[in-house]
Amino acid sequence: MPRITPIPAFNDNYIWCWIDEDSHRAAVVDPGDADPVLSFLKQHQLQLDTILVTHHHHDHTGGIERLLQEASPQSSIPVYGPSNSVIRSISEPMHEGESFLLFGRRVQVMTIPGHTLDHIGYFVAASATDQTPFVFCGDTLFRAGCGRLFEGTPEQMLQSLNRLNELPAETLVYCTHEYTLSNLAFAAAVEPHNQAIQEAIKADQHKRQQQVPTLPSTLAEERRINPFMRTEAPAVQAAAGNLEQIDTTNATEVFRVIRDWKNRF
Repeated sequence: MPRITPIPAFNDNYIWCWIDEDSHRAAVVDPGDADPVLSFLKQHQLQLDTILVTHHHHDHTGGIERLLQEASPQSSIPVYGPSNSVIRSISEPMHEGESFLLFGRRVQVMTIPGHTLDHIGYFVAASATDQTPFVFCGDTLFRAGCGRLFEGTPEQMLQSLNRLNELPAETLVYCTHEYTLSNLAFAAAVEPHNQAIQEAIKADQHKRQQQVPTLPSTLAEERRINPFMRTEAPAVQAAAGNLEQIDTTNATEVFRVIRDWKNRF
């Protein structure tokens, strides 16, 4: 399994650092702040190799220019990002279905709009030597939650979550915010009798008390605890139907009502 380490930034961001142990090189995902990245690289004697960006929000992009400036003159650091984005520092604009090699692994690009219209994710499938797949999904899917719809529609976001849900159950989910406890509180309000949610609350409260990240999650776990990935669950449908008179068999409508509720929660 590749070594993927969170670099805390701001109040609740994680800048994921994918480290290649053999070459002492590193890729960082959504570096909103350069300072913690530079400190981490120096502390662990790593050289920045690649930058991956999921979408244009400043807390995911604000450190890119400085990281490029601080790199050695001989370095040519590629910046992968969405092809339809306003991010000027992207050197490798990526489209749906494209892929590239990073540290010997094939990285597949997925378009997953909803939070923003330019949002993409990076999926790395299992290999013969590394059996666990993983995905960097930015602000689309959180542990027990999903991103706000700043630019996209409920239909787009649900389609993006469904795309992620098609990945293998054991896929590790590397999202970029420590929102877990508040997300779980909401999930428990939606499904008060869901035992998996109660167990996750207990486990993740303990992790946060120990100042340990609650991430990554897995898709298998999200299928049990995340209301936004459970729009076909009778309890989630009933919760949405109690808020608005909707067709609870319409997954998009259930998602819309639950997401609006979360905005006010």
